[in-house]
Amino acid sequence: MKKYIAEMVGTMVLVLMGCGSAVFAGSIAGTVGAGVGTIDVALAFGLSVVAMAYAIGGISGCHINPAITLGVFLSGRMGGRDAGMYMVFQTIGAIIGSAVLYVLVSAGVHDGPTVTGSNGFGEGMMLQAFIAETVFTFVFVLVVLGSTDAKKGAGNFAGLAIGLALVLVHIVCIPITGTSVNPARSIGPALFQGGEALSQLWLFIVAPFVGAALSAIVWKMLAGK
Repeated sequence: MKKYIAEMVGTMVLVLMGCGSAVFAGSIAGTVGAGVGTIDVALAFGLSVVAMAYAIGGISGCHINPAITLGVFLSGRMGGRDAGMYMVFQTIGAIIGSAVLYVLVSAGVHDGPTVTGSNGFGEGMMLQAFIAETVFTFVFVLVVLGSTDAKKGAGNFAGLAIGLALVLVHIVCIPITGTSVNPARSIGPALFQGGEALSQLWLFIVAPFVGAALSAIVWKMLAGK
């Protein structure tokens, strides 16, 4: 049970810090997705992962992302029951983090959105968004699988490599989708945002899972497993 609680807490922190930077820093800077706003948000997500990797990595492995859990499961590193429970507790953590943000937004002067990664797209942009979320999740989960491999991985530097990879992904992907590459991190905020965020939530669940599955296949080929 400890590892499930760790995943819940880790995902809560990721959503609180990452999405919180977009809600509050974004409302000050003007528009998230341009200039320093992009770097700020990217660093917030990446540093959250680094912090949690060294805080709970020894307990749960610090997936804090259902797409990573799917990739780890498909690569044969964990069982189906654990994978399912990880995803459930990650989603609960994301909802808790989003609830805290919702309360902060409601109680203060900021009127920024409580959701990023489900910003709303016109029909012509849905394909672009799906491709972006698939490809960038593929890249991110591939880094996770490679850096945490028992024989070929980065050892104690895995958390740093994963966090920096997430920063890189956000820098490029924020202007396209707001960046999710994490179904739980999109589900939680979308429940509080409602409207278009909920109607298009499927994209931020399906695309990351597709990308994660592809990364598991590619890593198995590269690692000769």
